[in-house]
Formats: sequence, C-alpha cells, structure tokens
Amino acid sequence: MTHTNQTKILVVFYSMTGNVATLAKAVAQGAEGAGAAVRLRQVQDLLPEEVIRKRPDIQKVKNDLKEIPIAGNDDLVWADGVAFGSPTRYGNMTSQMKQFLDRTGALWMQGSLVGKAACVFTSTSTQHGGQESTLLSMMVPLFHLGFIVQGLPYAEQAQMGMEQIHGGSPYGVSSVSGAQADRAPTEVDLELARALGRRLAITAQKLRTEPAGAAAA
Repeated sequence: MTHTNQTKILVVFYSMTGNVATLAKAVAQGAEGAGAAVRLRQVQDLLPEEVIRKRPDIQKVKNDLKEIPIAGNDDLVWADGVAFGSPTRYGNMTSQMKQFLDRTGALWMQGSLVGKAACVFTSTSTQHGGQESTLLSMMVPLFHLGFIVQGLPYAEQAQMGMEQIHGGSPYGVSSVSGAQADRAPTEVDLELARALGRRLAITAQKLRTEPAGAAAA
C-alpha cells in the first residue's frame, strides 16, 4: 500500500538474460530502504517467439520474470522518480526500451513528466562494451521529457575499487556480464545499484517538496 506522503519510485527495465533484472531489483531495494513505495516493471519484449524458443537461457529468464507486470504510461505518471535499465546494443539502449520511451508522446505533449527525478543503469558483455555511451544516450530522451536526471557520484566509493572487475560510473550503475551473459552482477555492482535507488528516492522526495516545474514558473 502506498501512503499519501510516500515518495513513489518506478524501476522499469528490459532484461534478456537476467543481469539487468538483477540490477533492477537491487535499485528497487535501495529505494524501498529509503522509505519509497516502489513499482518494479519490465517493458514489452520484441523478440520473436521462435527466437525465444531456441534459447533455453532466455526462456528461463522470461519464466523467472513472468510475475513482473509490463510497464505503461500510467506507471510513469504515478511515479515521482524513475530508474530506467537496459542492456547495451552497439553502445545504445535496446529497441525494447526505446519503444517504451517512444510511446510517451502524449505525456511529452502534456508535460506530465516534467520535474520528476530519473536515473539509468545497464549491463554489457565486456568491460569496454559501451556502458558509458549507453547510459549517456539513455539520458537524452529523458531530458526531452523533462526529467531531472542524476548520476552516481564518486561519493559512492565502491566504484573506485580496483580489486575486481565491476561496473559503476558517474553516469549510472552497470555490470559486466561476460561473453555468454552468465556472469552475474558482483556485490559491488549490487551495492552501487542499491545506492542509486536510495539516491533516486531521496532526490524525488526533495523534488516533491519543491517541484522543479513550479520553481521555474
């Protein structure tokens, strides 16, 4: 149940092999830990059924995530802050996440999302597989929609560690999943994901107190 004074956070993601879903759940945990009411949602898949049937790993993930509802524009309107998560495709977000954002035209016209907080997260196969370009390019449509986009500052010092391969950057949370996408997010990745969710909830709460749209009026 959402209490009237609770900050509302939407964590919306696309995940094909489960790694972004794991990060999404950690972001949700961080927001909940900061006292927010959280909706966890996935975007509609565009993979043909015949492709999914040929990939047992994808089938397993789809089955594991089947209880998570598909996101809609009403979820964006409900939220005070939104975390968007997508794997990288050639240094950019997936077509699934892009389609979800492309369907927000009515909200853009109405200014429904102006002044809400947002952040982004991703997963790639390799250390240099486009994490930062994906995070940065995901931010572009969010600016058009009026979101106030935040990153993950180096105050979260876990991202400074050199002891192991992990994700994380000032632009958002990430993980390195390996060539077969079977390397789960590390504890450092999850710690940073929880921190991102916590920071998103705190920022969204502050913006509710003094909405950016009202301040600019």
